[in-house]
Amino acid sequence: MKRKDIHNRKDIEWLVNHFYEKVKGDQQLGHIFNDVAHVDWEKHLPRMYDFWENIILQTGQYTGNPMTAHFRIHAMFPFTREAFQRWLGLFNETLEHHFEGPNTELAKQRALSIATVMELKLLHTKEGGNLI
Repeated sequence: MKRKDIHNRKDIEWLVNHFYEKVKGDQQLGHIFNDVAHVDWEKHLPRMYDFWENIILQTGQYTGNPMTAHFRIHAMFPFTREAFQRWLGLFNETLEHHFEGPNTELAKQRALSIATVMELKLLHTKEGGNLI
């Protein structure tokens, strides 16, 4: 299959849908999304379309603070470094299966940044936000 770059909302939706299908069925991550967070996929997926469209194509569609939800979930079921690595691996695998080009590389860089910042904030901070 010839791969193309990410150019529009339709590409973002393909990426997000296929990524989360992998996540839902993943042995390491599926439980967190399905049983701990009880993700309402009908609401979550459009928010993720907006989020990634904003991240990759700078549309300004997304408003919100993803850290709030992740802190809440982390309090119920602590995230691990391995979970962040798995999330990033599945995201990159999904990207590389279908896309290539400058926006695809940007998506990989942004995903790495997001995973790194979330890991630092969730696993390496005390209450009050100071690094341990």
